[in-house]
Amino acid sequence: MFIFLFSSIFSPFQANADEVLQQRINKLETELQELKELMRAQIERQKTQEQQIAENQERIRETSAETTKYALLADTTFGGYGEIIYNNYDDDATRDEFDMQRFIIFMGHRFSDRTRMYSEIEFEHAQTKGGTSGGEVALEQAYIAHQITPGVDINAGLMIIPIGMTNEYHEPPVFYGNERNEVEQRIIPTTWRELGLSLRGKTIGGLEYTFGLTTTPDASKYSSANGASYGFKDMRTVGQKAAANDIGYLAGLNYRGILGLEVGATVWSGNTSQKGKGYTAYSALSTVDATLTIWDAHLKYSNRGLDVKALYAAGTLSDTASINSALGISGNKAAPESFYGYYGEVGYHVYKEGDLDVAPFFRYARYNTQESVASGYTIDPNNNETVYTFGVNFYVHPQVVFKFDIQDFQTADAKDRYNLGVGWMF
Repeated sequence: MFIFLFSSIFSPFQANADEVLQQRINKLETELQELKELMRAQIERQKTQEQQIAENQERIRETSAETTKYALLADTTFGGYGEIIYNNYDDDATRDEFDMQRFIIFMGHRFSDRTRMYSEIEFEHAQTKGGTSGGEVALEQAYIAHQITPGVDINAGLMIIPIGMTNEYHEPPVFYGNERNEVEQRIIPTTWRELGLSLRGKTIGGLEYTFGLTTTPDASKYSSANGASYGFKDMRTVGQKAAANDIGYLAGLNYRGILGLEVGATVWSGNTSQKGKGYTAYSALSTVDATLTIWDAHLKYSNRGLDVKALYAAGTLSDTASINSALGISGNKAAPESFYGYYGEVGYHVYKEGDLDVAPFFRYARYNTQESVASGYTIDPNNNETVYTFGVNFYVHPQVVFKFDIQDFQTADAKDRYNLGVGWMF
């Protein structure tokens, strides 16, 4: 009875409490669900932000790499030159010839305002192939130039010897005629280069100077096939595993203080015996002092369309009897004890309209690549030559030239010819 009465009194209150509890549970569940949705949305926003940050960082990296690439390209320069020549000989027994003589690629790079690299790769005769018809791929130069102070550089690497007027400046639009002048092919063999170290500078007054230490030509490479017709040209090592048992010494001065004028002289000297350990080892050369000395004096003047050049070059080679004996050379193929050459050239720009520039020229050259030889050997008279060259350069652009010239050899008439060609530089 009592229990029934208690339940009757308190049952409404119990039902009411359960309902309130259920409402609270439902509210908590709703709030929890909303919190989950909020957290899920927050996580999605965070993922999106992280993805955007990653994409931005990638764009920054790509932009940085692109900027670096263009900065490197801005500091790297490319250039080059090339020449194609046709030789037509008066002598019917001599083959006329078309030749892609040279194609050169230049590349330089500026590491900083004070440090630079210069290089040239040379392709000769259109291909590389063994035998006399083959071409050549070679480095003409590859060196580092570092500025010590303004106007003073130290250079290290494979460098062209700054002697004469063509050795350093041999691009086709720079010189008259198709072929480089005979004196600077035979007495100063272009392009003569050596591995070494040099100091080059200039003064405010226009005086430029060069002092250097270099590798030397190799007497064991002297060629009996060519004899002395090209002086010491065959003895050059061109940086290819050059024997370094001897050192060459270089000194040169040039004055350019007057507009259009250049006057200079250079001397180079070094032992070429390599203490018998040259390209071909000859014990007979191990105690020989086969010193090569070569020097030049030159003048160049350009003014009001007139171009004038004059150069004298000469050289001596000691102990040639030992060189000839070691290499088994006899007769008139002997290495020269002395050699010399000189030339004078005048050109005049007779017509100039826009890029078109017409410049006829005349050159007189005299050389003897075998002026004297050691006792017991003879001189080849064909090495004593005089050459008259006259022709015209047609510039269609300051860097593009068509050329025509006639060459008259006074000793070797078989070399008489006319030449046609085109050359460029960039």
